Amino acid sequence: MGKDSRIFEEVSILAQAETETLFKVLDQSVTILMQQLSVSYVDALIETGDNLLAQTVQVEDGQPDQASVAKLTDLYQSVTLSQYDAETIRRALQLALLKAIHNDRVDPNHQMTPDSIGLLTAYLIAKLIGPNDQLSILDIAVGTGNLLTTVMNQLQPTRQAKIQGYGVDNDDNQLAIAAMSMDLQQSSVELFHQDAIDPLVMPKVTIAIGDLPVGYYPLDERAQAFKTSATNGHSYVHHLLMEQAMSQLQPGGWGVFLVPTNIFQSQEAQGLLKWMSSSAYLQGLLNLPTNLFLDEKSRKSVVVLQKHGAKAQQAGKVLLGEFPSFEDTRAFEAFTAQIDAWVGQNIIR
Repeated sequence: MGKDSRIFEEVSILAQAETETLFKVLDQSVTILMQQLSVSYVDALIETGDNLLAQTVQVEDGQPDQASVAKLTDLYQSVTLSQYDAETIRRALQLALLKAIHNDRVDPNHQMTPDSIGLLTAYLIAKLIGPNDQLSILDIAVGTGNLLTTVMNQLQPTRQAKIQGYGVDNDDNQLAIAAMSMDLQQSSVELFHQDAIDPLVMPKVTIAIGDLPVGYYPLDERAQAFKTSATNGHSYVHHLLMEQAMSQLQPGGWGVFLVPTNIFQSQEAQGLLKWMSSSAYLQGLLNLPTNLFLDEKSRKSVVVLQKHGAKAQQAGKVLLGEFPSFEDTRAFEAFTAQIDAWVGQNIIR
């Protein structure tokens, strides 16, 4: 298997066992806390994460009771977080969050970006940037942080300097999960609880990412400050978020976003393309495998943008194509070889 395809291999048996061990501790602890505190799976998971970080069981108004505190203490003492790497912790939390999605019937817009897409995003970024560049990454729609931490965990081992992450979201419950997850993983990330369309206060970054929510932004007056705002009616939130994220990049910085596959066929596509022509180079549009989505309407693609400035220039040929199924190793290797060739011919680093 080629070196680039290795990131899509199944994790080793040891890593699977470690992930399973940690997940069982999380799940059993959550079950106890759900019963004792009468809360949802997600709320109990946040409480469990906080307990693990504090290395003690938080008790308020006699809850959880003494017997449950003893059980929780035993569970927490059965694992040593420092023995797990960030990816193992992230995967265990992801399994717990997948169970939470099932138990709590989570809104589809609040569900996690799949690992395969996070790995693919990291792979593309690794190809586009120099190996020695200091990286700062903004996730403009961070949610529970799974996409951001997947990307950071994949890129960090290949570079000496610590990657700095930033995440923005207006859902405090999602951000609470993200904060707990990142603290457990010891990720260097600052989270901002705000409407991502409002002015951003973090420093300019080198990379912007986002699994962009699809729909309309309700505040027309606020959207009017953006070049991607609609000429009539509500604006597309995914257009506004892309423009906002790209404005937070350093000159020549890269944006890698998950967008609807039909983004350039919508009624607002003309305004989107007009903004791009003035602010960013459209360097790539790659359709994701069809088997990742329930139907054609929900299908997404990866759009690759580069902000004007520094050494940035429009690629002689825009990178277009469709990723084969991740299970088709030979086809996947052939496609990544095409991406390698395109980067070598078109990207100045």
